[in-house]
Amino acid sequence: MLKLGRQNFDDDALLIMAIVNRTPDSFYDRGATYEFDLALQRVHDVVRDGAEIVDIGGVKAAPGATVTVDEEIARTASLVAAVRADFPDVAISVDTWRHEVGEAACHAGADILNDAWGGWDPALAEVAARFGAALVCTHAGGVEPRTRPHRVCYEDIVADVLARTVVEAERAVALGVDPDSVLIDPGHDFGKNTRHSLEVTRRLADLVASGWPVLVSLSNKDFVGETLGRPVGERLLGTLAATSISAWLGARVFRAHNIAETRQTLDMVAAIRGTRPPARTVRGLA
Repeated sequence: MLKLGRQNFDDDALLIMAIVNRTPDSFYDRGATYEFDLALQRVHDVVRDGAEIVDIGGVKAAPGATVTVDEEIARTASLVAAVRADFPDVAISVDTWRHEVGEAACHAGADILNDAWGGWDPALAEVAARFGAALVCTHAGGVEPRTRPHRVCYEDIVADVLARTVVEAERAVALGVDPDSVLIDPGHDFGKNTRHSLEVTRRLADLVASGWPVLVSLSNKDFVGETLGRPVGERLLGTLAATSISAWLGARVFRAHNIAETRQTLDMVAAIRGTRPPARTVRGLA
């Protein structure tokens, strides 16, 4: 059982975490949902299309203009409150590495703290424990937030992912986070080159075998673009291929931009796996 806010999800459920960026400079949407009303409309759209989780971010992951703690709180907490008012049962996540932002978000009604930078601020897990929030423990190779990997190397990337994320997960539980509310994320692209991201995808079953639920953030990322030689706007097919493989290998949560397409992909994988019935079965019966 996976506990995320007000919702409990069965172990065979494949969940979508929809990306909602309150940033003017995100790599994918280039600020399309920076304005408050557009961000809130995006939430309504993704819930309609089948997302169970909404992930709100106030700072883009890549290098760029400095965003202060106060500005990040202003971008995220008010939207969290509005989403909570409109959707009492949707799981709300905030993508941040700062404990101050996590605290403000939890006060506003957030259910999940998505720590994309691998415990850079150790107090973030303490906030999750204090508020009873879920926590995503991500592998970023120990790099500073908002920096790009440069000639990074690992003796065994999957072993490093497991070592770092499991330590963070166990620390969170020791602090008081519900063990059913902790996820690990291999952190595609974060502290990795394309070959590293492909390998963690190929060996995702090793992460699943750890016993911690696995979240993957694959959507339109550079490893997809470099693998296929495609720019940002042409990475959907590669993303969905990686999504299918990750679902088959046991990932549970999928952070995504393209919700309707991801929902169909995951439903098809679930039907092939035998955990979801077809929507209709009339062929050969007439």
